[in-house]
Amino acid sequence: MSRAAPAPMTVATALQFLRRERDLMVETIGDTDPRDRVVTAPEWRLVDLVAHVSGVHRWATAVVRDGRTENLSDDELAPLFAGPGRRGSAALQDWFATGVDRLATALEQAPDDLPAFTFLADPLTPRLFWARRQLHETTIHRVDALTARLGRLASTHEADIDTAVAADGIDELVTGFVPRRRSRLRSDETFRFVIAPTDLDLAWTVTVSEEPPVVVREAAPDATAVISGTAAGVYLGLWNRGDDIAETGSEDALGLWRETVRISWV
Repeated sequence: MSRAAPAPMTVATALQFLRRERDLMVETIGDTDPRDRVVTAPEWRLVDLVAHVSGVHRWATAVVRDGRTENLSDDELAPLFAGPGRRGSAALQDWFATGVDRLATALEQAPDDLPAFTFLADPLTPRLFWARRQLHETTIHRVDALTARLGRLASTHEADIDTAVAADGIDELVTGFVPRRRSRLRSDETFRFVIAPTDLDLAWTVTVSEEPPVVVREAAPDATAVISGTAAGVYLGLWNRGDDIAETGSEDALGLWRETVRISWV
């Protein structure tokens, strides 16, 4: 098994994977009753999940297409999340696929120096930020939809996450979401833990303290815990969508992560 790190994500590769996720999600919607509960988000039925992720796509499309440097107002956002009106599988499939296609077109047509607001700690250009963020938004919610079809948590094999997507998704989580000032990943006693996929030559060290976490893209020798598994298993595990993840060491970093890390855009 090759351990080489995948090439950095580009807008083109993000869109390639986004279209793959579109096709997988459309297939999953067609195989699932719209009224089925989403195991990983039990407050939602499949129809609610599709309305949410399709609304996010339409929101991102508006930001990218119009070069919005501030977020849309609540009045502008509300109709984007209303869903297709009709609740059958075919309507949900069309609504979802149309949203992805419009988003992909907006990203393809956007200039490299697109002026648009972003909301994570990583210093990506806005165009790459939105392509990457929507890829992972779609991938994780496609896995959510799969749990509605299965009636249980999906295995890493069933989730079918590409290794390059998983590696980039881990990076987005730990360098983009976790270091934000609003992060709740804190500890009274400072410690470090390493995230190290077993199938890639990549690692991240997260320093946890009373301050916002600090992340570097290497393995610190003084880390007191290591979180491991395949890249796909770690990706799903850190998103609380899978159990194919392991931890060694004297600190329960994974337990603290699952208690405190909640992903939101604000």
